[in-house]
Amino acid sequence: QVQLVESGGGLVQAGGPLRLSCAASGSIASITAMGWYRQAPGKQRELVASFTSPSSTNYADSVKGRFTFSSDNTKNTVYLQMNSLKPEDTAVYYCHAQQYGLINSWGPGTQVTVSS
Repeated sequence: QVQLVESGGGLVQAGGPLRLSCAASGSIASITAMGWYRQAPGKQRELVASFTSPSSTNYADSVKGRFTFSSDNTKNTVYLQMNSLKPEDTAVYYCHAQQYGLINSWGPGTQVTVSS
């Protein structure tokens, strides 16, 4: 199994930056993909960014050019750098990992609130 813990959420003004972190532990070597999702009140959870390799990082159209996924393998941590935040980015952000292309793990989530 893989355990994920997010951190870095909080309250930020529109236009500001925020960086989320996700620390992974457990069966790290079995992870084949990671990503960030978010869920706003009353809405379905949606993909923000997915990563399977340095050359294969995908972003939702709504965050392209503003959000950047990165990783530090020495710390078993992935990050989501969020710039030019908008009120519509307000949501609970979840870290996701997939093992062997089949088993999904989720973190508990971290709240991001963007004030206008």
